[in-house]
Amino acid sequence: VQLQASGGGLVQAGGSLRLSCAASGRTFSSYVMAWFRQAPGKEREFVAAIRWSAAMTNYAESAKGRFTISRDSAKNTVYLQMNSLKPEDTAIYYCAAFEGPNPSGRSSLYKYWGQGTEVTVST
Repeated sequence: VQLQASGGGLVQAGGSLRLSCAASGRTFSSYVMAWFRQAPGKEREFVAAIRWSAAMTNYAESAKGRFTISRDSAKNTVYLQMNSLKPEDTAIYYCAAFEGPNPSGRSSLYKYWGQGTEVTVST
């Protein structure tokens, strides 16, 4: 499994970004895909997850109401639409995947990780 994240950048507070994670290497119908992030000096934290087959989702409290995770099966791509961005959203964002039924926020479950894409939100 290969995961390729993209879409990061510099944005002003209140702005929006859409991250993409292109997945390849197998059929993902039985997989859960997720986004995690790691800010400088902080531990990696869960952002959002989606079960590929039924589009069941799970969000961290910090993401609810502002971020939306979705997937495009035809493109084998998972997206994270981030709106109303805040400086505290500044981090490297990673996409991850594991084969399982539930969109968990536990990073230890995720077997596959992509490289990060950096998001910087300025004041």
